Amino acid sequence: MRSYENKEELKNEIKKTFEKYISEFDDIPEELKDKKIDGGDRTPAENLAYQVGWTTLILKWEEDEKEGLEVKTPTDQFKWNQLGDLYQWFTDTYASKSLMALKNQLTKNVEDIYLMIDDFTEEELFKPHMRKWADGATKTATWEVYKFIHVNTVAPFGTFRTKIRKWKKLAL
Repeated sequence: MRSYENKEELKNEIKKTFEKYISEFDDIPEELKDKKIDGGDRTPAENLAYQVGWTTLILKWEEDEKEGLEVKTPTDQFKWNQLGDLYQWFTDTYASKSLMALKNQLTKNVEDIYLMIDDFTEEELFKPHMRKWADGATKTATWEVYKFIHVNTVAPFGTFRTKIRKWKKLAL
């Protein structure tokens, strides 16, 4: 996993990978948003729903901790060994929306993540044990907050961009 020197470097990497990812949906017709294809694991709507789901969660973890609530990661309903069920919940919750609505929600979430990053001190972002939710999310590893942001933005934006490009090649 990549490490970052400062907040701006992290935000710039998110911006770069997000812009490449989200632009892949510009030429997908709305009527094909739910089209399944052989060799593809997600429809365009499911692909975006996954991103909306994870970015919504990371924002919720921080918001809940700021409000003094106990944060259960990944959610109150799902444990880490139930990620398949969580992904299905993302699909059930978000994938029925239009591609435009999903793109708009994901864009808003990413903008809110930039603001969240700005609210962190460098220490809160890059030092371990700065958030209870980050400490509670892993049993054995110690992860700084920036790592959770990276694995829920930069990493999947790159991976899922490849997946949607494959879908487009086969479906369009």
